[in-house]
Amino acid sequence: MKNDKTRQTGEPSGPALQGQTRQPPRVLVVDDEPTIRRLNAKMLLDAGYNVDAVEDGAVAWDALQVKKYDLLITDNNMPKVSGVELIEKVRAAGMSLPVIMATGALPNEGFSRQGRLRPAATLLKPYTLAEFLGTVATVLCGTVLTAMLLLCLPISL
Repeated sequence: MKNDKTRQTGEPSGPALQGQTRQPPRVLVVDDEPTIRRLNAKMLLDAGYNVDAVEDGAVAWDALQVKKYDLLITDNNMPKVSGVELIEKVRAAGMSLPVIMATGALPNEGFSRQGRLRPAATLLKPYTLAEFLGTVATVLCGTVLTAMLLLCLPISL
């Protein structure tokens, strides 16, 4: 079982809020192709994210039981547990974790059959560095904005 664990250390870029340190988002990268897995992890590390990278959906599921992640980026066609099966497990467990599916081919079914399995975004391989990092930022920003809006909206009874 190969598990590429990579972490970003140090202070995040940008101003801190009066003595508070903001932790960079934690991202789990799942891809059975070692070169793609390492490249995606490196791009995220260089952009300031905390990253763990694993080789398939089964190992990813184990990692999700141990750590809290802000984003899951997964391939679909993998041995043991596919990306769609991993999303099914995440949703069945009640995790609200946003998911980006970065894959060479979209699943034939799954998403259209069950809307709850639809990832926050889909990237078709090959994608550029700008597409990859832009999608990650958009998904994370959307998640943060949604949470902030929910906290700021008045509750009507």
